[in-house]
Amino acid sequence: MAEKNNADVKALPFERAIEELEKIVKELEGGKVPLEESVAMYERGEVLKARCEELLKQAEARVEKITLDAGGKPTGTEPLDVD
Repeated sequence: MAEKNNADVKALPFERAIEELEKIVKELEGGKVPLEESVAMYERGEVLKARCEELLKQAEARVEKITLDAGGKPTGTEPLDVD
């Protein structure tokens, strides 16, 4: 059942996923959610966290750094060296 409820996460944009994750954290920290519901929320939070990490990794891979000539003028871009 949890898999079915979390299938929609793969289509969420970063902003929506992080917003929902923050809401879950706030509710769980409040301590007023029944145990079984807390577990389900935690599981969804884990899926949302993984989605955010995936999207951040994709964005990082697309970042390029600007190359400059000796005079400090931009000459183009090259892939960001993430190593």
